[in-house]
Amino acid sequence: MDWQTAADSIPSGFISDDVARSLLGKPPASGAWRDGDNPGDRQFVNLGRQQFENGSSLPNVRIAFETWGKKNQDSTNCVLILHALTGDSHVTGPAGPGHPTSGWWEGIIGSGAPIDTDRWFVVAPNVLGGCQGSTGPASLAPNGQEWGSRFPTLTIRDQVRVQAAFSTALGIERWAAVIGGSMGGMQALEWAIGFPERLERAGILASPAFSDADSIALNSIQNEAIRSDSNFNSGNYYDATEGDGPHNGLALARRIALLSYRSGSELDERFGRTWQSDIDPSSGKGKFAVESYLDFHGNKFTRRFDANSYLVLSNAMSSHDVGRGRGGIQAALSRITAKTLVLGISSDRLFPIHNQQIIAQHLDSKFLSEPFVILESDFGHDGFLIEQEAVGQHVNRLLSS
Repeated sequence: MDWQTAADSIPSGFISDDVARSLLGKPPASGAWRDGDNPGDRQFVNLGRQQFENGSSLPNVRIAFETWGKKNQDSTNCVLILHALTGDSHVTGPAGPGHPTSGWWEGIIGSGAPIDTDRWFVVAPNVLGGCQGSTGPASLAPNGQEWGSRFPTLTIRDQVRVQAAFSTALGIERWAAVIGGSMGGMQALEWAIGFPERLERAGILASPAFSDADSIALNSIQNEAIRSDSNFNSGNYYDATEGDGPHNGLALARRIALLSYRSGSELDERFGRTWQSDIDPSSGKGKFAVESYLDFHGNKFTRRFDANSYLVLSNAMSSHDVGRGRGGIQAALSRITAKTLVLGISSDRLFPIHNQQIIAQHLDSKFLSEPFVILESDFGHDGFLIEQEAVGQHVNRLLSS
């Protein structure tokens, strides 16, 4: 199969031609964006030294971000969008130079969209510890070598504190809304609790008040898949040649995660027991279609992500507990003053509905009519990304409140 045939088998605009071509070659040691790469639509802000909860610090933190719309004179129309574990700042826009994939929330942001850029100034940063322009393990330390395994352990709270410093650097002291899903929703909730005076509205989509034992265990297994790769080299793999990095472990982690992002019923409806080719899998040579689906996405993921970043971000998600050091969950949630939308997905098996119910039952409903929404969807956790029409209606309702 040539690269164009491979590209034709992928939904139009989802990945760039360069990425489609690369899927047939050996994966890089890291899929991180690196200094010297095409910046695409990224902008950058340097925040100087930042210290973290465990006492560690970084001497100079840089945040990569993208914007849409125009900030008004008094900066009251600013909306902060926070991405999930494997997302980045490219929320909307085509794949192309600097951006291996198209925007992950295309139908939500734009002129006339639910987050209408004719009205709102939208800002989306790449999270601290990520691998698409913000300071992360693939970034260069002062000695000129990648941070790698030396990169500090982060919490969701650390990431939000850096986002607050980033906001100040942009001249935005109060956000009209902070909206995120999954890991981004954890951060949006931390914003509402830790910086209640700095946001008017919060959108918490498919996210819990704390990571329970089930999600921590899932993160642990994914991390072990990466560390068990013989090419991981204790996190120091950036000088490896193509094909000699920890791509097998990273791809396996991605496959494991995908099973928690989608529902069993959706996978069964899409693939059932169908074969990928006319070779019966029981012969020991063929594959089931669902296996090829996982293989494809694991392989593609290694072209745009970094193994060390995956560890840093999944560990940050495991740290998530808004009640930690605040007298418990109820006391923490009582700090929220923002108009808050909490949205859960009916078939979500990563963060089931009861996770969102815990948040919603402690909200003051006077802030927003119908603050808690259960979105009926067969797409599982990824429903907040896929069900854009329904999600967009509720996001628009939040912004109109």
